[in-house]
Amino acid sequence: MRLIVIGGDAAGMSAASQARRRLKPGELEIVAFERGDFTSYSACGIPYWVGGLVDGPDALIARDPATHRENGIEIHTGHEVTGIDLAARTVTVRSANGTRTEDFDQLVYATGASPIRPGWADTPAQGIFGVQTLGDGAALQEWLPGRRTAVVIGAGYIGVEMAEALQRRGLRVTLVERAEQPMSIIDPDMGTLVADAIRGLGIDLRTGVTVEALETAGGRVSAVVTDDGVLPADVVVLGLGVRPDTALADAAGLPLGATGGLATDLRQRVTGPDGIVEGVWAAGDCTQVTHLVSGRPMHLPLGTHANKQGRVAGINIGGGYATFPGVIGTGITKICDLEVARTGLSSREAEAAGFQFVTATVESTNRAGYMPGAVPMTVKVIAERDTGLLLGAQIVGRTEAAKRIDAFAVAVWNRMTVTDMTALDLGYAPPYAPVWDPVLIAARKATEAAEAR
Repeated sequence: MRLIVIGGDAAGMSAASQARRRLKPGELEIVAFERGDFTSYSACGIPYWVGGLVDGPDALIARDPATHRENGIEIHTGHEVTGIDLAARTVTVRSANGTRTEDFDQLVYATGASPIRPGWADTPAQGIFGVQTLGDGAALQEWLPGRRTAVVIGAGYIGVEMAEALQRRGLRVTLVERAEQPMSIIDPDMGTLVADAIRGLGIDLRTGVTVEALETAGGRVSAVVTDDGVLPADVVVLGLGVRPDTALADAAGLPLGATGGLATDLRQRVTGPDGIVEGVWAAGDCTQVTHLVSGRPMHLPLGTHANKQGRVAGINIGGGYATFPGVIGTGITKICDLEVARTGLSSREAEAAGFQFVTATVESTNRAGYMPGAVPMTVKVIAERDTGLLLGAQIVGRTEAAKRIDAFAVAVWNRMTVTDMTALDLGYAPPYAPVWDPVLIAARKATEAAEAR
């Protein structure tokens, strides 16, 4: 049997590695094609590389091509798959040496996601960067010396992280967001806390602002034109999000889901209106997933999910059995010492899903108030009205705040009520938490709100 993997990062190489563990080379030949120069790397680490907190790119690579080859996986970098023929069971591959056709019995589609690049960004001018691959990070690093002003467009995860990174490099940074708040994945009241912290760092945050064009001079970007004025820029970073990279799949006739990502069953087999597409698997940022609270399909590009989905696909290809049930939208980031986290549904998402709900927001501290290093945090809980079912939670705070979201994530995953949560036996000692942990306080307040209705 011959397995071809399209994409050499988290999902694709996790699938290849798991399949190899279960089937020897004589039983399964594995060939992977990656259009870039790197395999199995952490794109999430790029902002910290740019900001000088970690070395790169080597430090961000988990397994290089040589390691994969030693493990029995034939990996080809600098090779782009340009076509899939499902009837002939072949793929067309283009490289510096020309174009060729490769046969497959099983196919893993793991192309990841593509950065959103509006028409106004379609220019050959230098100084405009996405932050999707290690190659993008390297290009930005080469460009930065001597630059003074940067504009980051989009204040989601990658935007706020890149704004901090560029400020750490000594640039004057403007962060532009079309929405009325940064990080629209959290509720507006929590977003206000984030906005205040960003501005407190000296970053010029502009919300409710639309980018209209880029100005260039001498083949380089010189300014960003917005409906709020013209912003000088030696560097422009696009943090506008990504979409599933499914153009190749669509051209081959593979069915796409409502989000534009490939739809799969629990075992990561590609599925459509006519059922399972035999021998074709998909994993990672090119797929759509099911949100286990709302029940709706969504696109959630995260390395955690990509690795899990790839692992599931590889186990099944290798003759085992594994499933990927879905996601609950857990996310976490930082802006200098401010930590931001969320899980489950936001208020807006809960409303869109049809829930009637209550919210509770509490102020607490990371440690007992009398301990050195005690700092405030804000915790918000969203619960279904009457039943008290935990729908989601958000945390904004300083040291030791954000990882508390994991307690909420486990509770959401297991469909606990906020009343259930009030009895959780969480760890306590003054250096680590108040006697009433912020998680428990928020759950208790949400219980009171749910019962009051």
